[in-house]
Amino acid sequence: MSAALEVNTLFKHFGGLMATDGLSFRLEPGESVGLIGPNGAGKTTVFSLIMGELRPTSGSIRLDGAELTALSTPARIRAGVSRTYQVPRPFPEISVAENIRVGMMPDSIRGMVMRGPDHARERNLALSVGFTEADLDRVPAELSMGDLRKLEMARTMATEPKVMLLDEVFAGLTVGEIARISDLIQSMRTNGMTFLIVSHDLKALEPLIDRAIAIDRGRMITQGRFADVMGNQAVRTSYLGGAA
Repeated sequence: MSAALEVNTLFKHFGGLMATDGLSFRLEPGESVGLIGPNGAGKTTVFSLIMGELRPTSGSIRLDGAELTALSTPARIRAGVSRTYQVPRPFPEISVAENIRVGMMPDSIRGMVMRGPDHARERNLALSVGFTEADLDRVPAELSMGDLRKLEMARTMATEPKVMLLDEVFAGLTVGEIARISDLIQSMRTNGMTFLIVSHDLKALEPLIDRAIAIDRGRMITQGRFADVMGNQAVRTSYLGGAA
């Protein structure tokens, strides 16, 4: 069986800076993996390379065995990989419901006209991440950071991905909001979704993942069970500053 997502010997140079340094890993179908490391380790760069927002210096990226490396970002989304952003990126002048609707739009204008907006689905997506009916007509400027995180999650789900890349999805959330999003991720895992999750909230991350990948300066340190990775001395030195 092909990996859900496979990154092979990925290099990305920014001038003299090595953002990813021969990074390789794979996600099995239905697996949830945490990508951890200190600030500046290259985690968000990895997401941007997977999504085609950055082009690698060399290396390859495959989804279900199909090569993605030469595809545009929209083509990758259509293929089945989507992401949230560490800094939310809503369309500022349209409502919560309309932001979610953008992710649901078919590829063709004809398809949009023939099918029309699916108000029930956009409503269900909004409610599933914790919005209320009253929130659907609000615009992003009226939302808290926690609500913006929830909107990012709903917009990503709207693209119907096979693999979801979640970048700091818990940042700015209350304890209750973290619990709700965690329950949603667990439910989606039960239904076969594959996740790659970046989070500095390790307490929230641990129960959601099968294993962790630790990187620093774009290079793999180690991977394995969360407890084993966090007990690795190289990870403690890099990620935790050598703390006991």
